[in-house]
Amino acid sequence: MPAPSRVKIIAAFAAIYLIWGSTYLGILFAIESIPPLLMAGSRYFLAGAIMYAVACMQGAPRSGWADWRTAAIVGACLIFGGNGGVTLAEQYVASGLAAVLVATVPIYIALLGWLIGTAARPTRLVWLGLIGGFTGVAILLGPSVQHGDAKYPHALTGMLILLCSSFLWSLGSVYSRKAQNAPSPFLAAGQQMLCGGALLGIAGLTTGEWRRFDPASMTWLSVGAWIYLVLIGAIVGFTAYIWLLRHCEPAKVATYAYVNPIVAVLLGTLFAGETLSMRTVIAAAVIIGSVAVVITADQMRTTPALPTREAPGTTS
Repeated sequence: MPAPSRVKIIAAFAAIYLIWGSTYLGILFAIESIPPLLMAGSRYFLAGAIMYAVACMQGAPRSGWADWRTAAIVGACLIFGGNGGVTLAEQYVASGLAAVLVATVPIYIALLGWLIGTAARPTRLVWLGLIGGFTGVAILLGPSVQHGDAKYPHALTGMLILLCSSFLWSLGSVYSRKAQNAPSPFLAAGQQMLCGGALLGIAGLTTGEWRRFDPASMTWLSVGAWIYLVLIGAIVGFTAYIWLLRHCEPAKVATYAYVNPIVAVLLGTLFAGETLSMRTVIAAAVIIGSVAVVITADQMRTTPALPTREAPGTTS
């Protein structure tokens, strides 16, 4: 497989840096008048159908049972558990805070890689970053456990959902790196979105969301946000992520965790009137800084050393 061009790499990183940062606000607006599971399920199922059809029309090789099995597992982790959890959690927490907690994904990936044997044992520097990241999470969770939050009375529920969804997203990311996928990344992304979207839709129907859903009550803001999430957030953003996992080291791809919270916080402040307490700002700085330590240490470990010049008279 030929190496992708630098322009494609940069464009894909820009997509997951900026587009994914904006989807937290999009989700917040979409679930104002659309039930969360049905919103997320319809979003991804439609995006997956579009991607699958386009990939087939472009001549993508036909997928076998093993490809669909991988798509179902990855879709269950990334779409159903990961993004579905974020969508549910944004009923209880600010969109900016959601992005901060999702930034823990690289920390989970580092631990999972070591535990399942796909990565070396964490170095002292990585352990420092891991401990720092979970310290930042504790700073966020502590006051909610003890006193609650006046503006977000169920914030603890939302934060626990986000921690679980981040773990599932990390698990799916690690698995997709090693599992057999469809040869075309666009076909694979479509399959994963179809599977994950179907699971979300089933969950929405099972929990009775359809009974509470009145199409006539949907606002234009929610509809517009849903369209943005389908066309830009899912088709462009998710496909860019799956493509990057095939061409770049997971530690490099995970650098989106630096940027997403900043974009989400800025947009939430400007357009949703969200405010972050000093405690949240400090916790965010600790988490993002710890993630930077983990990713930097991983990149230093995987970068091959420069060859040394042999001394005269030695043999190779």
